[in-house]
Amino acid sequence: MAGITLAQAEARRADWLAADEAISDRGQSYTIGDRRLDRANLAEVREAIRFWHDMVIRLSRGGGRVRLATPV
Repeated sequence: MAGITLAQAEARRADWLAADEAISDRGQSYTIGDRRLDRANLAEVREAIRFWHDMVIRLSRGGGRVRLATPV
């Protein structure tokens, strides 16, 4: 499995931040890939934001790629 680059992690974080905004500000659902998220999933969205934010920090410090044990 190929690792995650900083650019990929930043893009995923931006996707999840947009989902959070759409759900919490407008009470709408949001779709990322084949997953539909709505207000009931706000905790899951915020967990994903924390994951990708931490990944961005980790990659910013060390550069290169990070391998994930399971896809997120």
